[in-house]
Amino acid sequence: MADYGKWVGGALGWALGGPIGALLGYQVGKMFQGFTSADGEPNVFEKRTQRGDFSMALVVLSAAVMKADGKILKSELNYVKDFLKINFGPKEAEQLTLLLRSVLKENIDYRQVASQIKFHMDHPKRMLLLKYLYGIANADGEVHPQEVDIIRIIAKYLGISEKDRLSIEQAYHKVSNPFKVLEIDKTATDSEVKKAYRRLAVKFHPDKIGNLGKGPQMKAKERFLQIQEAYEQIKKVRGFK
Repeated sequence: MADYGKWVGGALGWALGGPIGALLGYQVGKMFQGFTSADGEPNVFEKRTQRGDFSMALVVLSAAVMKADGKILKSELNYVKDFLKINFGPKEAEQLTLLLRSVLKENIDYRQVASQIKFHMDHPKRMLLLKYLYGIANADGEVHPQEVDIIRIIAKYLGISEKDRLSIEQAYHKVSNPFKVLEIDKTATDSEVKKAYRRLAVKFHPDKIGNLGKGPQMKAKERFLQIQEAYEQIKKVRGFK
């Protein structure tokens, strides 16, 4: 069983793609070798393939943000645990939480993991992933500079532009700038404001990621509402319809 756990871990990593994925998968196999679920069945990483790949990568990026400011808070851990339960179910979330606790003690290169995700996930879903990471940072009610620095690096390796990243990050500042949320300058004309709103509303509509389940849909809805609120704020100030 121990060798089988290692082999499955490596296979999952390779399904994600690249030698870093294989290394990560092998490490996960070692962490979970011999583990069984509550009902006595093999652990979820011995039964899943592609879904398991992403969940492991997700844990690595989550850990990177949680460790960024030098302290791991209960509010951050609860935020991640709740997200995992919604997206993967209670049993798999329990296994992923164990993995998270182990990864928090390691120094896995999150940049290379993010680079691999870039090639296996389309842009709207990567944007939702970035929003999730900002959510971890904001779990204690404040996004710290060190956390922002790590997330900005992750965004770069995810292939997310500075403009797109700022449009999400702005929502976590104390005072939200509606023009930055819409990814435009305050000198933009009314027509440009409308055009930016329509583009982002389509881009982040929850229906776009309906195949990812309840958790990502909730994230998309939050982003969609931020875009709507920013647009309404500008309309109110400028007085156009």
